[in-house]
Amino acid sequence: MPALVLLGAQWGDEGKGKATDLLGGSVDYVVRYQGGNNAGHTVVVGDQKYALHLLPSGILSPGCTPVIGNGVVVDPSVLFSELNGLNERGVDTSKLLISGNAHIITPYNVTVDKVTERFLGKRKIGTTGRGIGPTYADKINRVGIRVQDLYDESILTQKVEAALDVKNQILTKLYNRRAIAVDQVVEELLTYADRLAPYVADTVLVLNQALENDKVVLFEGGQGTLLDIDHGTYPFVTSSNPTAGGACTGSGVGPTKVSRVIGILKAYTTRVGAGPFPTELFDEDGEALRRIGGEKGVTTGRDRRCGWFDAVIARYATRVNGLTDFFLTKLDVLTGWEEIPVCVAYEIDGKRVEELPYSQSDFHHAKPVYEMLPGWSEDISKAKSFSDLPKNAQDYVKALEEMSGAPISAIGVGPGRDETIEINSFI
Repeated sequence: MPALVLLGAQWGDEGKGKATDLLGGSVDYVVRYQGGNNAGHTVVVGDQKYALHLLPSGILSPGCTPVIGNGVVVDPSVLFSELNGLNERGVDTSKLLISGNAHIITPYNVTVDKVTERFLGKRKIGTTGRGIGPTYADKINRVGIRVQDLYDESILTQKVEAALDVKNQILTKLYNRRAIAVDQVVEELLTYADRLAPYVADTVLVLNQALENDKVVLFEGGQGTLLDIDHGTYPFVTSSNPTAGGACTGSGVGPTKVSRVIGILKAYTTRVGAGPFPTELFDEDGEALRRIGGEKGVTTGRDRRCGWFDAVIARYATRVNGLTDFFLTKLDVLTGWEEIPVCVAYEIDGKRVEELPYSQSDFHHAKPVYEMLPGWSEDISKAKSFSDLPKNAQDYVKALEEMSGAPISAIGVGPGRDETIEINSFI
């Protein structure tokens, strides 16, 4: 049975939560493989709306085991707050599994994140200030704190000491901040140990055994392709790999076990935070997309930057992820425009470029080349099949599919769980 990867094909916020939730009833495990509580998914079930930041979307599907993999960074206080909120609403969270190798976001990671971003001023990256980047930096520098370290106080203390040896020098001498006490951090982290214990597992073993036993495993990325640390619009990126390769390293499941890679693609484009965005709109169309689409960050609450669909980055996402399918979301938001521009290429220094520029400088100066497609005015939120869509909406979907390089197998026509047209089954 398949291992499926589901990820964002733009800058994140494409509607991965809706897509994961749609598949949740058909899969046995849903795995978050990277990122932390800097990501956000909104899932609408009936008249209930759930905002998930750290937990896999599959936690809302009865019978599905949600897993936080080794590639995720975990803020225990946020995790418990999210669990408490779901429990209060009657959601069973007891099946959650957390990798013992996942890294912990410590209080000093959050402090360093906030003061560093403030210090950068105009050069700031636009981080969420939640300690994600510094935690990944500690991981790479081999001074990180893992979930399993909470169960050996001696090791935990040694690791916190090693991390703070350098960080306190930076905080006091560079940022004029107060030093952080080792004992205080250790004491706080140890308070999480007992409550975390029932969830902690060797998730690499669990997931591989599940696949060996013909279970279906869905891997869920936290951010979008263009925010990937290696393949995104660096340095305006996240600190991990939301692209398909990250699913393997962030879970311990080998690439030969992945049978399908599904890219979530919004029918227009949005981005949160700083960085280049060729199709960004600063006019009434951009404001209309923001208002109608409810484009406000689930985690940050920040307004999302809005623009027309960019086929150049869609093709790029297809290539770097090896996408087999697209799930196109928020098609309903475009209802009402007489014509809808679609970016089919860029103009850079007077030349037409149809692929994502290799050079960071070129991408910063890229101007969109638009093709105008006819719009529609009919309400499409009740459409149950592709043929139910107005002809112009069908043509828009077909054009995006041809430009993007992979088949569109599902279409979101509203925020609800049931407001989805499924063209080809993902499983």
